Amino acid sequence: MGDLEALGKAHEVSLAELWTWPEERLSKVLSWPKALFKDLSLHRSRWGTCPSVDVPEDVLLPVDLLWPEGVRALKRPPVALFWQGRQELLGCLGARRAVAIVGTRRPSNHGLRVAEALGRALALAGWPVISGLAEGIDAAAHRGCLEGGGAPVGVLGTPLQKVYPRQNEGLQALVAAQGLLVTEQPRETLVKRGCFAARNRLLVALAKAVVVVECPERSGALITARRAIEQQCQLFVVPGDARRWSALGSNALLLDQASPLLSPEALVKQLGTGPLAVHSPSVAFDLSGSRPSSRAGQHGDTALLQAIGDGASLEDLMTCLNLSSARLTEQLLQLELQGVVVAEPGLHWRLA
Repeated sequence: MGDLEALGKAHEVSLAELWTWPEERLSKVLSWPKALFKDLSLHRSRWGTCPSVDVPEDVLLPVDLLWPEGVRALKRPPVALFWQGRQELLGCLGARRAVAIVGTRRPSNHGLRVAEALGRALALAGWPVISGLAEGIDAAAHRGCLEGGGAPVGVLGTPLQKVYPRQNEGLQALVAAQGLLVTEQPRETLVKRGCFAARNRLLVALAKAVVVVECPERSGALITARRAIEQQCQLFVVPGDARRWSALGSNALLLDQASPLLSPEALVKQLGTGPLAVHSPSVAFDLSGSRPSSRAGQHGDTALLQAIGDGASLEDLMTCLNLSSARLTEQLLQLELQGVVVAEPGLHWRLA
């Protein structure tokens, strides 16, 4: 409620007085869409003249000072945003000082390497990396961002308490710890396919630029790309193999209003230094996805690797090593980032 109090102080009125203002007067102070004013009228008629509202700290409302301007400008803005993680990153999103990376859930190995390289390069340049935490390109971009010590931002199509797909449970936990999770879906939401399409508009509204790495002709990434064009957000596309089905949709965007992206360095050069800027983007990455040699050979988790053997589930590893799921998933993700193990559906891992 602190932001509401600040709004009242700015106009030298109490919250109780703001509640009683007519819609015409409120519209001169608050840049809300008409739909929100209608909701306000409904709530005022329901709660009366002296309402008592307890808003949790992890809920962002349109009247809050941290409410993103890009979200406010949407034709169908959410009534609230639920978040988990580093609150200071909300300021970056509000100013659209982040970069979104999207693509297919079934990418080529080349696409995965590109997404990881982009995530690392942006992290080193101080840019928060937004994605939808889906399989494939989304997850690879966030793994690269984490490896670069950056701030990943997951825009979810589910409530914060749910993980989809399930094999991203460890990754989602690390994104929440090192970065931020955002969703418009409250805890009780029954997740439907439309929830994931709807989150694409939020993803674009929070980003300075959108990068499509690889996607086929029918892909949610194309919805995101169209939103970027509609919202006049910079759109980049990594050119792909013209014969590969998974790149047909992204390649077609190059005939529209997208700019070709040939290297992570080119993207960082065009965007400049990011708002976090704690690292210097001095490490060169190319679209082959090569990694800094200093990362090689640093795993040293002999007991864990022996326990994985030909393949093991998270439950098997917890029993064998007597470790918590949180500790194990963190170690497994680090090994996955180093290319030592491979995550499989059902919270299973095998040696790469």
